[in-house]
Order: sequence, then structure tokens, then C-alpha cells
Amino acid sequence: MGASLPPKEANLFKLIVKSYETKQYKKGLKAADAILKKFPEHGETLSMKGLTLNCMDRKSEAYELVRLGLKNDLKSHVCWHVYGLLYRSDREYREAIKCYRNALRIDPDNIEILRDLSLLQAQMRDLTGFVETRQQLLTLKPNHRMNWIGFAVAHHLNSNGAKAVEILEAYEGTLEDDYPPDNERCEHGEMLLYKISLLEECGFLERALEELHKKEPKIVDKLTYKEQEVSLLVKLGRLEEGANLYKALLTMNPDNYRYYEGLQKCFVLYSENGKYSSDEIDQLDALYKSLAEQYTWSSAVKRIPLDFLQGDKFREAAISYIKPLLTKGVPSLFSDLSPLYDHPGKADMLEQLILELEHSIRINGRYPDRTEKEPPSTLLWILFFLAQHYDRRGQYDVALSKIDEAIQHTPTVIDLYSVKSRILKHAGDLVAAASLADEARCMDLADRYINSECVKRMLQADQVALAEKTAVLFTKDGDQHNNLHDMQCMWYELASGESYFRQGDLGRALKKFLAVEKHYADITEDQFDFHSYCLRKMTLRAYVEMLKFQDRLHSHAYFHKAAAGAIRCYLKFYDSPVNSPAEEEDNTSKTPSQKKKMKKQRKAERAKKEAEEKNEESSASGNSKFGKRHIKPVDPDPYGEKLLKTEDPLSEATKYLKLLQKNSPDSLETHLLSFEVNMRKQKILLAFQAVKQLLRLDAENRIHIAACI
Repeated sequence: MGASLPPKEANLFKLIVKSYETKQYKKGLKAADAILKKFPEHGETLSMKGLTLNCMDRKSEAYELVRLGLKNDLKSHVCWHVYGLLYRSDREYREAIKCYRNALRIDPDNIEILRDLSLLQAQMRDLTGFVETRQQLLTLKPNHRMNWIGFAVAHHLNSNGAKAVEILEAYEGTLEDDYPPDNERCEHGEMLLYKISLLEECGFLERALEELHKKEPKIVDKLTYKEQEVSLLVKLGRLEEGANLYKALLTMNPDNYRYYEGLQKCFVLYSENGKYSSDEIDQLDALYKSLAEQYTWSSAVKRIPLDFLQGDKFREAAISYIKPLLTKGVPSLFSDLSPLYDHPGKADMLEQLILELEHSIRINGRYPDRTEKEPPSTLLWILFFLAQHYDRRGQYDVALSKIDEAIQHTPTVIDLYSVKSRILKHAGDLVAAASLADEARCMDLADRYINSECVKRMLQADQVALAEKTAVLFTKDGDQHNNLHDMQCMWYELASGESYFRQGDLGRALKKFLAVEKHYADITEDQFDFHSYCLRKMTLRAYVEMLKFQDRLHSHAYFHKAAAGAIRCYLKFYDSPVNSPAEEEDNTSKTPSQKKKMKKQRKAERAKKEAEEKNEESSASGNSKFGKRHIKPVDPDPYGEKLLKTEDPLSEATKYLKLLQKNSPDSLETHLLSFEVNMRKQKILLAFQAVKQLLRLDAENRIHIAACI
């Protein structure tokens, strides 16, 4: 423990620890000062005082005190543990692990330190060390459920599923027959389902199915039970039983596409690429017709056949699917059918079919094969569908004429203006698209989605200031930047970053792209709390899935866009370095009087912005209704000028390029950027390697190769 304290001071030290755990930092600080008054060089108290100050955002003092405490008592596991906690709070996980290991050399059986070490090992994916630490915890405290489960999960993550199953079975052997009690049935059921999924993963299918049936009374989640059972039956080749079970699942949820896919597999009528022989199509058609009779209200059972039917059968099925939805007025009909446009010939058939319906409605006011009249709105939704259809096919003039007719028919439908805005965007008229999106927004000021669509169109038209004012309507306290950043609104940051890049404002563009990169770092950090929570709550299957998701997090499209955008900013800055957007403007071909005017205008804008920030800060620093003071952090670099002061932009670009090469190796853009960066670094072999990768990915299309040459 280090230097011992008299009883009174020892109790005060316990109070410091308790105050830290209960977040009563001022109380803990007072107790620490009382001890240090008598024992100013007591290492553990100095360390605990430092840890408390760290929680009060006094980091420099905290590090100073903790280091001083460690210097005064190098053989105290408490000092090393506190030093590790300090590093952990700053996300310096490798340094924290070193401190924990030093603490364990002094006190090898300290459960708290071992638990903290295991969490960091899971976070850093040090799986071998994670297994060892969890084993040590289990050895020290074998009567604790969480230690058994943690040890099993550690082996599973370390690619040793069979060992994980053995550990879970050993744990079950320690339980009584009437276990679990009512208040633990859900957690125990989750553990059993996790064990069965492990058996399935290891290939012990018969054993998994037997275990599933045996433990059925103890599994609370009956839906997952049935889904697990049918998965095992299909893998074991017991397709008839699997088909019956899928039909039972469809009675519970007849719109679940996965159940229909599974049922097709049971009838050996499933193809990954969606291509079927004529005999298979006939069998599938018969299957879905029989299912449609059972599940009359299901839309999935009517929609799925459109993917595999051909010719007249497709036409017949499409008519019966589309007509009720046009009558009802379902705006998402085109989005539902848009995957069919990738099937040869189906887009032409849909066009012909809808034009026939339009003609019949215009002439007779009804569908061709019906006697009853259709409501006037049916024509509106037919025009709405046709506008999107022609937009998809690149016939923008026809699409605009159809959507204009629809707007003339019913000028109060907001979706019409949104679609017209999209058509104009595709046609290249970005300013008109933004204007129309704003018109749609004004028709329903309470709709966040339409507001977001409008902001996106404005950013595409490079109307950044207007987009910011529009975005602020749906943010808290009127502070769009901080709120959109805190909410991790990445589409906004990417769109505004791309807009700034097009306008040549590299500082702001880079700032937006790096903000997205920070969000991904935060998402990675957010998993930390779940390492202990999921083991405690027994949500083990979700936990393992979350870890797998985290491992491929940086392959997400938004991260790819942000990293690629940052690389382009650094490349452009390398090619034509500028100190700030202001200087870039000054260097353009403007007359001296114009430059002077621009300079005055920029100065006024900055003064106004600073005044607004001051007002926000002063209003935020006042007492809230809860009596607490909230001070909003002021952005020290609002224009991203400091980001552009890097001495080696190519090394910064290389940092993000490596992330793309690791996480998006099948993207053409990754290798195009690799070529650009390496040519500027005069690394010719690496540039040729990028060209070779481009050939591998897209050998037929030589445009990218020509761009490199």
C-alpha cells in the first residue's frame, strides 16, 4: 500500500476514494488537503488529489501531482493504478496498460486493477493478454458469474470458440437445477443462446440443435429461439422441417424478407445473383401465389415475385402490385420499384405499363380492366411516378414536364416539389434545385427531413451561409455548428466540406472533413463502456456483433468520403500553398480598390461573428434552471487556418491514405488518391502499384488509368 497513515488520516484517505467514486470531487479535495497538511509527501494522497483534479478539468495540475505522488512512492500499486486511470481518461490506452502492469507487479492479485486492465485489452484488441487477464480474474473469484462469462467471451474473440463452449458448460455445472430465479431468466436465456450460437459457429450443428431443444424452457426470447432453430435445421439439411418453421415465422411477421429468403432455400429455389431457370421461376411463382392466399395483407409476398418473374407474368404481377398503391397514393412506390431498373427490360415494361394506366385515367377516369372510377389523386401519383421514372433514365425535360403537370394538378403536395428539386439537381441546375427545395420546406416548417433535404440542396449549390441559417431552425439554442457537431451530423459536415472545397476555402473544408474523422474516433471510444456493461447484462451476442462492427468501422462510406476529402485538401494545398482563404482571395485577379473593399467586408464579417460568439458565451455562462453554469467552448480556429499551417501536407495526406488502403482496398478512389500522393512524393514504384490495383479492380474501364497517365 505504500507509506501507512495514522487511523484518522487513513479514514480521510478512504473518504477521498469514496468521494471520487461518488463524484463528490470538492469533498475529496478537502479531505486530500487535510492529509497533505500533515503529510505533504504522501504519494497515494497526492495521486488521488491529482485524479480528483483531473475530473474537475484541471489536467496540468493533475498530471503534476500524480507524477509527484509516484515519485514519492514508486512501490505503491495505488499510485501506478491512478497514473493508469489518468492516461485512460486521455485515451492513452497503451500508456495506461503499462501503468496497470507496473501496479500488478506490486500487487498481482488486485481485482480492480485486473478488471481495468482487461477492459483496456478488449478495447485495444490485445486478445492474448485479454484471455490471460480474464483467466486470472476467474481464478481469484470463481463464484462471480461475470468472470466466467468474460473468460468465455475472451476465448471466443481470440478465435477459440470450442474453448469458450467448454467454459460456459463448466459454468452451468456450478449452477443448481432450479436456476435461474425469475429476476435472472432473461440474462440466463441470453447466455444459453450465445452458447448455442458458439456451437453453430464451431460447426457442432447437431449438438447445438440438441442443446437448443433441451434448454427451451429456460430461453425467454422465443422469436430468437425459433430463428436459431430454423437456421440450424437448414444447415443440417432438414429442409422440410425448416420450411414448416419458416411458415410459422411468417404467420408472426409476413413482411420479413429474410423469412421468404429462408423458405426459398428450404425449397432449393434461392440464387445469390437472382438468376433462375424457367422451371425454377414457375416453381417460385406457384410458391408465392400460395403464400399470397395465406398472407393477403402482406406487401412483401406481392413485391418479391417482381424480382424473378419475366415477360407477361412480370407485367401481370406488376400491374396487380402497382395499381392499389397508385390509388392509395403511396409516395415511396418508385423507391420500392427502383431496384428493378437494374434488371434488363423491366424498366421499359414498367414505363409502358404506367403510360397505359395514365392514358386510361385521362380518357375514362378509370383503370383499363375496371368499371369503377378512380379518385382524381390517382392521376397525380401516376405523374409523380413517371417524373421519377424519366429522371432515373436521364430524360430530364420529360421528367420536368410530368412533375410540373402534377404540381398544377395539386399544388399543395410537398413531395412534388422535393422530387422536382431532385430532377433539377440531376439536370445540373443546382441553384434552381435549392430554391425549389426551400419552397418545399416553407410548406411544412415542422418537418425535419424536408429541412435537411433543403440544407443539402443549398450546400450542393454552394449557398453555405443560407444552408447554415436553415439548419439552425432544427438545432438547440440556435447554435448550429456546435449542435450539429455534437449530434454527429456527418452528412451536413461532408456536404459543407465539399462545398468549401469547390469554393477553394481549403481551411474550412479540411476542418469539416476532420470533424467527421473525429466522430469515428469518438464512436471507437464509445465502445469502452460496453466491455463491462454487456458482460454484466449478458447481452453477449449483441456485444460480439458490436465488436465486429467496430473492427470494420472505418470502411463506412462516410469515413471514406471524409478521408478522401481531407487528402484532396492536402494535395491542393501542396500544389498551391496559401496561408488563409483571405490571402487566396487577395491573390486573384482583382483591382486594388476591389481588394480593399473585400478586405473591409471580411473584417466586418469577422467582427460580427466574434460579437455573436461573445453574446452566446455570456448567455450560456449564466445559470441554467438547474442552477449549474454551462460554458460553451469557443472554437479557437473557426476558419481552419491553423490546419493549413502544416509543414508537410503530404505526410498528413499519407496518414489518411493508409487508413483508406487498409479499410477500403476495393475502392477505385483509394488507388487514384494513392497514385496522386505517391507521384508528388516521387515514390514511383508505389504509384505504379496503385495503377496495378486500378487495373485489378476495373480492367475493362481504362478511363481511370488514362487519368493517371
